[in-house]
Amino acid sequence: MAEVVYQTDLEGIGAPDLQGFFVDWPSPPSQERHLAALHGSDHVVLARDEKSGRIVGMVTAVSDGVLAAYIPLLEVLPEHQGRGIGTELLRRLFAQLERLYMVDLTCDPELEPYYRRFGMIRLGGMGFRNHSVLGD
Repeated sequence: MAEVVYQTDLEGIGAPDLQGFFVDWPSPPSQERHLAALHGSDHVVLARDEKSGRIVGMVTAVSDGVLAAYIPLLEVLPEHQGRGIGTELLRRLFAQLERLYMVDLTCDPELEPYYRRFGMIRLGGMGFRNHSVLGD
């Protein structure tokens, strides 16, 4: 497998670079909305396959810049999973957020052991999902 390089800027990234993400989502966002979400995030780390140039993973955070951040997205293309890309994306993002008091995310129960490896703990929470806005 080719080497993966990481970047924190979106220069030169277009919607076509974001193919194949959001596997198993009931209403995945379009590539254009995905790109808009990246641009709207306070922190972004991308993983790029050095040989092909393809974006193979990404993580985002939104933050007040003082106390709190929320990680809404960590995605690695299925064919690139199991190579440590998600772990490296999170490691790099956590380094950017290390001065904040709280960094939260929500995940399915089967993913909790993965996030515990980073020192995260289980918290209670509530949420709302408006699937109708994603079907464009």
